[in-house]
Amino acid sequence: MITNVVTGILIPFVGTAAGSACVFFTKHEPGKAIKRALLGFAGGVMVAASVWSLIIPAIERSGKMGIMSFFPAVAGFWFGISFLMMIGHIIPHLRVRTESSEKKTGRLSGTAMMVLAVTLHNIPEGMAVGAVYAGYLTGSAEITAGAAFALALGIAIQNFPEGAIISMPLHAENKSRSRAFGDGVLSGIVEPLAAVATVFLAGFIIPAMPYMLSFAAGAMIYVVVEEIIPELHESEHSDLGIIMFSAGFTIMMAMDVALG
Repeated sequence: MITNVVTGILIPFVGTAAGSACVFFTKHEPGKAIKRALLGFAGGVMVAASVWSLIIPAIERSGKMGIMSFFPAVAGFWFGISFLMMIGHIIPHLRVRTESSEKKTGRLSGTAMMVLAVTLHNIPEGMAVGAVYAGYLTGSAEITAGAAFALALGIAIQNFPEGAIISMPLHAENKSRSRAFGDGVLSGIVEPLAAVATVFLAGFIIPAMPYMLSFAAGAMIYVVVEEIIPELHESEHSDLGIIMFSAGFTIMMAMDVALG
């Protein structure tokens, strides 16, 4: 069980590192089609995981509250949405096509803000992974190892292009490939740290589990709606993104039911 948890916590970080490693093989970011496919699949997994692996277990864990058993899920969900919305007003969005900040602050400053954006957005994603694995460890949220793994994998897929959009612009600014790769990897280190902190916190505050699970769901839904869905509709032909989104959703749903 511990091995499964450690592996799951590290998978999203590996996704960021793998994306950052693209700087060694190409001067260009992943093509739009590949990026749209990866993001679409990850978005589908994250939405399905938010429902089956986070919100439903949060409601079930609050069953003793009777007709108010929905309250922890609703409160945690809105807290997760509000938390990322607040971050979104402080830092720029992650989308590569957002160039206005670079024009105002200069290219180096714009890239530095992009690194900050990815790093801070990795914190709630790490908390989401930590929350599901905390529920898996305690056995109180009816979360299976397969469902937790699928969530971690979905976030890792999303992190792949994020790692690329950090390392490649840094290399374009005359940083060495190794230095650009290192900076990309460091942007993702906060994710397993946040996951581990969430696991330990949940162990001491078990009654807070429903709030933590639904908080993670709110944070993930925000990322999907604000960052992933707009990318899927960046061009006129977005069928690939929609198909991959649907594939990710159905695979995650099937894994959760089959392995549950």
